[in-house]
Amino acid sequence: MQTSVGAAPPDGTLRREAAALRLSAVAALAFAVLGVVWGLAVDSQAILFDGVFALIGFALSWFGLRAAALVERGPTPTYPFGREALAPLVVAVQALVLLGTFGFAALDAIGVILDGGSEAQVGAALGYAVLTLVASMVVTAALARRQQGSDLVAAEVVQWRASVVLGVALSVGFGVALALQGAGFARAAGYVDPVLVLLAAGLVVPPPVRMLRAAFRELLEGVPGREVTEPIEAAVRQVRREFGLPEPTTRIGKLGRKVYLELDFLVAAEGGWAVDHADRVRRRLIAELARPGQMLWINVELHTDPAWDS
Repeated sequence: MQTSVGAAPPDGTLRREAAALRLSAVAALAFAVLGVVWGLAVDSQAILFDGVFALIGFALSWFGLRAAALVERGPTPTYPFGREALAPLVVAVQALVLLGTFGFAALDAIGVILDGGSEAQVGAALGYAVLTLVASMVVTAALARRQQGSDLVAAEVVQWRASVVLGVALSVGFGVALALQGAGFARAAGYVDPVLVLLAAGLVVPPPVRMLRAAFRELLEGVPGREVTEPIEAAVRQVRREFGLPEPTTRIGKLGRKVYLELDFLVAAEGGWAVDHADRVRRRLIAELARPGQMLWINVELHTDPAWDS
């Protein structure tokens, strides 16, 4: 006896996800234009790096927005299980692009240091750093409130938190450079800009690495994190107590916002089990596990063959 169900998230969740991605894209484009123009004007490699980082963020946000639109279409004759795999795939691409950007920036900064430093206009650079730090914090907070279980929006939040880290590093670094210039150490101040690039690249590398690891885990159908499995395990224990069921063979997976749960219960042949029992178990699980923005794909099976799960 087998029963399965797939439940789509409410339309409001998808609209909020799309709105959050649009907000991220527009903000990233504004930061990109500001950073590139300001960086060229004051001859600051660190600010130029910040602008290029924002430009890449805009491209990735647009990519995520297109992926969200495709996922929203749901199952089709060509993709009968939907296109939820696009979410972790986009996250993996975002992480790889960010890591590549940081690596290139770090190598370029080392070259500047070997050439004797830069001649950035420190005062104007400090003004940019403070302005973008405040703006990045505002955008990060706005996106974090709209995250609600969306892996795509969560990836955007990671990018904007990296921008906040960059903003803090730039503000502190250019403040130090301004102090060095005021103390008559202009030559030493010239090394602050490329050192800031190296520092910023090192600080923001860990989040993309975590993003990449999590995305590949999903794409390879690995067991999801405890934040996903613990509520499911608790719900299964509750259902077993209510229906007098044995310990099942449990398989849990996650792909984007879709959570897969397969339960195989080995029951006694003379126990009087019917298809209706599997339906009732499945409905009870849905009631326990329903979450905003989450799509459940549940399969419940009651069988009497001990070799079935081996």
